[in-house]
Amino acid sequence: MPTEIYMMKLGMTMTEGTVAEWHIPDGGEVKLGEDLYRLETEKVEMEVEAEAAGIVRHLVPAEATVDPGAVVGWIYAADEEIPDVLPGGGAPAADAAPAAAEPAAATAAAPAAPARAEGERVPASPAARRLAKELGVDLATVTATGPRGRVTEDDVRTAHEAAAAAPAAAPAGAPAPASPLARKRAEALGIDLSTVAGTGPGGRITREDVEAAAAGGAPAAAPAAAPAVPAAAHEDEVMAVRGMRKVIAERMYASLQETAQLTMDMDVAMDDCVKLRSQLIEEWAGDSVRPSYTDIVMKAAAKALLDHPRMNAQFLGTEMNLRGEVHVGMAVALDEGLVVPVVRHVDQLGLKEIALESSRLAGLAREGKLGLDDMAGGTFTVSTLGMFGVDSFTPILNPPEVGILGVNRLRDDVRWEGERPVRQKAMTLSLTWDHRALDGAPAAQFLASVRDYLEAPFRLLV
Repeated sequence: MPTEIYMMKLGMTMTEGTVAEWHIPDGGEVKLGEDLYRLETEKVEMEVEAEAAGIVRHLVPAEATVDPGAVVGWIYAADEEIPDVLPGGGAPAADAAPAAAEPAAATAAAPAAPARAEGERVPASPAARRLAKELGVDLATVTATGPRGRVTEDDVRTAHEAAAAAPAAAPAGAPAPASPLARKRAEALGIDLSTVAGTGPGGRITREDVEAAAAGGAPAAAPAAAPAVPAAAHEDEVMAVRGMRKVIAERMYASLQETAQLTMDMDVAMDDCVKLRSQLIEEWAGDSVRPSYTDIVMKAAAKALLDHPRMNAQFLGTEMNLRGEVHVGMAVALDEGLVVPVVRHVDQLGLKEIALESSRLAGLAREGKLGLDDMAGGTFTVSTLGMFGVDSFTPILNPPEVGILGVNRLRDDVRWEGERPVRQKAMTLSLTWDHRALDGAPAAQFLASVRDYLEAPFRLLV
């Protein structure tokens, strides 16, 4: 009896999932516990492991979106007969390979890297993709040595070094690099481009080169001072908008379209807050706990939300839900996009507990191990760009929440005591709120409350 491959359900709030990438090709052999496919859902990605060993058959192609619990494929044991029509799906998946009916031994003898259809995204680590872009290396030409045919940084470097050491001439049978006008002119004159020496950038054949070859003359030599520039260094890169990036794009656009967002800034004197944080770091050094300024701002915001409950609300069109609990989402930036795990009951937690929980959630986010439940139920959000030197920005609401607070950089500032300037530490807070839920004055009062808590931070400890 074949083993079903399910669309995993990652949390109570999950409504659909996408098979972003099959790690085992259709008809390929999988071992127990080996990664089968990469699952993407809303802002969560995870690898799904095989629950049995055998031959994999895809029921849905890569990038297919299905309901949680749906069967997306099958694993057949080596001694099981694989039908031409798969159970539950009619015909095989669109990316099925004819090798599916071959015995497992033949599959095992295939190359380690899975076969890819033309145009299919090459599996590669984020670092390898960045390096390939910098060096102008086409990932499709790189020999992969990573797990499951994944391209690594070393693979990219090896390919780049090999290309640099190779002769400049194109391999036999390969089309010569030429401009469209040169190709058209060569066709009209009956000139074989492989016999023409190019004088354009990177050895590219120009129209003048073709006409010179037709006249029997040698093309003019390229200026010696102009170094050849690899064409790949200037080529466009087309990236599919899908997965996390697609969800973020859709939600941010919908947020701006469906809410009445306004943003205001307010400066905060941070001298006492800086002293408190330094003392807490020293006090908790033995426990390896380092509270961040974002942790302190989250605590101040939680206290201010209790004072101003209309900011701790959900705007639902015909009614507002004033939330009785305070759950603060904290934006975490990843290479793939932004995720917002939620620290629950922030108003009831001490600063040490907030620091521990925020650190734990940020770690899970960077490891790609957050579940949907880790990001559900937020009542207010804090977003930080201060580490990038940002003084002010416009955070975008996460509906149905009605407020989001932006944390900017800690900077040197000056205050005046009479006629005498005094140096101080300061920070600008940026509050975006939904004007449908509350007006500017109550929003400013909330922001002033956050400021007051930060300027007298001992109040956060009681």
